[in-house]
Amino acid sequence: MMKTPHTDEKTLLLPQASHGYQFNHCKTVSCQHFGSTNTDHYVLQRSNPSKPILVCRECGAFPPLINNHDVDAEVTRLKQQQSSGLPACSNTECDNFALPVLTHRQLYHAFGYSGDRQRYRCKCCQTTLVDRWSGFNSKNQLQQKLLAMLFTGYAVRDICRRLNMNPKSFYDQLSHIASRCRRQLAMFDARLFKHTQALELASDISPLQPNNDNGVLWVASCEARTGYVVSQDLNYQQHEQETSHEHHDPFADGTRYMAPPAAKLVEPPLAPPQGLLAKIDAKYRDMMSRPNLEDPLTNMARINYPAKGCLIRPQYTVYAHYLHLSQLLQDSEQLSIFMPQETLLRSACISVFVERIKANTVHPIYIECDKEWQHGQPAGRIDIVLMGWWRDRWAFTRHDNISKGICHLGGEKDNEAFWLEHASHDAITAYQQRFQDQFNQLVNEPRRKLRPGGLLPLLDIYRAWNNLCRQDRSGQTPAQKMGLVTKPLTLEELLS
Repeated sequence: MMKTPHTDEKTLLLPQASHGYQFNHCKTVSCQHFGSTNTDHYVLQRSNPSKPILVCRECGAFPPLINNHDVDAEVTRLKQQQSSGLPACSNTECDNFALPVLTHRQLYHAFGYSGDRQRYRCKCCQTTLVDRWSGFNSKNQLQQKLLAMLFTGYAVRDICRRLNMNPKSFYDQLSHIASRCRRQLAMFDARLFKHTQALELASDISPLQPNNDNGVLWVASCEARTGYVVSQDLNYQQHEQETSHEHHDPFADGTRYMAPPAAKLVEPPLAPPQGLLAKIDAKYRDMMSRPNLEDPLTNMARINYPAKGCLIRPQYTVYAHYLHLSQLLQDSEQLSIFMPQETLLRSACISVFVERIKANTVHPIYIECDKEWQHGQPAGRIDIVLMGWWRDRWAFTRHDNISKGICHLGGEKDNEAFWLEHASHDAITAYQQRFQDQFNQLVNEPRRKLRPGGLLPLLDIYRAWNNLCRQDRSGQTPAQKMGLVTKPLTLEELLS
């Protein structure tokens, strides 16, 4: 008789949990083992690399494994990047380490001034810190001119010549502007997360430089109605990493750092499918053909690996993106997340919000529609189709041969008409497209193909400008629509 492995032995076949987070479980919502971390519910093996390590005994799902410690470490990296330049406790042994004053005022108290800049003291470890951007900005006029020329399409060389500065000074000023923009946004973000009880988010993921194939992916989320961008992250860090891995090993810490991959054979592209149903089916087939379902880079023929910095496997950045959002939105009673059809977004969202999905307080929804679809029009006749390996329940409607489809990933039924009319991720998709159009010269510059780090300050600046300054046809900014400000901010106010 075959000996049944002991539960402790089976537990070793799963990556260890980190701070209570275990993202390796069945992700089929209709399965009775959905979200279960009980190893008795799975077939687990590590002896055959060609077979899945984890297979659900109930539904047969085989989700790829992920290292929980690396997701936790990636969250820390994203937090530090988003709060770079903001006043925060610098004591690594302190509980308040890297928590900005502007969003965690209860952890600090004002402690006089250093010149004209506000000084604070940490209540936990008594470390003092200075808000370097709280004083008078003597470069305000220069920075306004720099931004005005940058937004109107001037090349970096032209801006340097007109403002009588060298390229290093230009990028230094750009970094200073980005820090001030992060400071402005931190105050508004804290207000938004604190007082919003119900929120609808739209998420999307796209290449940062679409024409360069350098593997840098950009995941962003915004408030779906107003377009207020709450978070955006890249699977790229500017400084080099000592150790990186060509192959993903979820049982090894640090596996999230990618080494330059080898080139692969290129398969000839298939003819584009006709019709929305065919496009969705083709997307399912494409995702199932990946060596790793949750890694869009694994089916790229070649990656032009950045010459400076390091790539991070996309699944770790996207999981960390949603985990960070869940921490920011823990006081939100109801949350809807609209996204395009992408397994990585689905898996990360479901894994992070698994308990809230069970409690029906989070609604993750796939949305696909024809380009001509007018958002907000009521649904007509609704057809239900089960699609993909997961047998996802899609609802389709059509107006004048223009179609839209939605899939409630949480398993909700009988509310398809509402989501077909209401749900959309257009706001975040349009935001990403506007950025690439606005800075097309910089984004697609050949010399920047292997040096995407120069775009990081632009992302922070553009997010602040989009949220606080950019007016739509009604003359309002996203921050105004959210009730965070009463009027648009000028560039002078943004940089003050």
